[in-house]
Amino acid sequence: MPKSEHYTVGLDIGTTHICCVVGEVNERGQVDIVGLGEAPSRGLRKGVVVNVDATVHAVKAAVEEAELMAGLNIESAVVGIAGGHIRSFNSRGVVAVAGRDRTIVDDDVKRVMDAARAVSIPQDREVLHVLPQEFVVDDQGGIASPVGLVGSKLEANVHIVTAATTSVQNLVSCANRAGIEVRDTVLEQCAVAEAVLSEDEKELGVALIDIGGGTTDMAIFEKGSIWFTAVLPVGGDHFTNDLAVGLRTPIPDAERLKKSQGCALASLVQENTVIDVPTVGGRKSRQLSHQVMAEILQPRAQEIFTLFHNEIVRAGFDKMLNAGVVLTGGGGLLPGMTEMAEQVFDMPVRLGKPSGAGGLVEPFSGPQHAAAIGLALYGARHLEEGARRRIPLALQTSGIGKVGGRVRQWLTEMF
Repeated sequence: MPKSEHYTVGLDIGTTHICCVVGEVNERGQVDIVGLGEAPSRGLRKGVVVNVDATVHAVKAAVEEAELMAGLNIESAVVGIAGGHIRSFNSRGVVAVAGRDRTIVDDDVKRVMDAARAVSIPQDREVLHVLPQEFVVDDQGGIASPVGLVGSKLEANVHIVTAATTSVQNLVSCANRAGIEVRDTVLEQCAVAEAVLSEDEKELGVALIDIGGGTTDMAIFEKGSIWFTAVLPVGGDHFTNDLAVGLRTPIPDAERLKKSQGCALASLVQENTVIDVPTVGGRKSRQLSHQVMAEILQPRAQEIFTLFHNEIVRAGFDKMLNAGVVLTGGGGLLPGMTEMAEQVFDMPVRLGKPSGAGGLVEPFSGPQHAAAIGLALYGARHLEEGARRRIPLALQTSGIGKVGGRVRQWLTEMF
């Protein structure tokens, strides 16, 4: 990649597909998508690497396709982290304002953030993010930036996200072996929010539900900040498996039927329509009512939304989602999902598609690309020079692919 840092790359290593997005940052700081590459993923299960070689091969394929479209060499990227190993909780820190005139400065903010993150976590986990929610100065809350205010006591409410260290290491290692240096690891809900949520939705209160292949992730935003996250180990693959078992058809045919004729709400399907269903073992295909397939998919969709609704109620946010629910991810493309979510949550629901970047044209502007596009946007907005979260050297391997990237960088600097 050119040395000028005018490009940002997002790498979404998902359970069913891997997507690499290249964005060009223009003079106004806006991001234009100039390259996108995809490859089927066979080395992950529920967001966790289970086959390193298969994952590395898929990452290379996606990166090479993005390089070809963008016309440049990709050497680094922002990588998304998801999966059932993600854990999060809220914390609070309190410090006394140090200055004589009691004016809050950047050092005070740093100290209160350090105090908020000074919590005990297991040795096999690492802190992925410490996300500020609000600051409180002398019991006056709702403050987004306290610098310059006068007070004697400064408090910070934060949302701490942790991940299993080995899961993060394996993802970073796979990227390195594919020749990609990891600039940062980002919680996928944060990245997706960059691409599909508006500032008004984040301020009013919104639940973001990202339905991936192996997991479904949720994040609740209010007052412009993230307050709650949850991960459900159920995703689009479970819809496919339900069809394969219920229709007694091979999984590849079940996936094709789901994408071409699936519906998550049986009442939206005409009763007199039929579908051809291939059978196992090369037997003659059967004809079944379209209603039967919808009745297989509907309980799974209802289960996902009901579990998240229960989580929202348990966390006490059910009366605070004034902007409703936003669905995204590849699973959100299944017809009837929005209508089913509206029935379960009893609030407005919309399908979230990526926005906020130029060059988004079909077929690269669907919700299945929201995570990768959001990671590219995150890299442009949050990882400017000097503000990057350093990835420990222990997590960065010295694979041949990475050495090749270094050689390309030296040649670029020399010539």
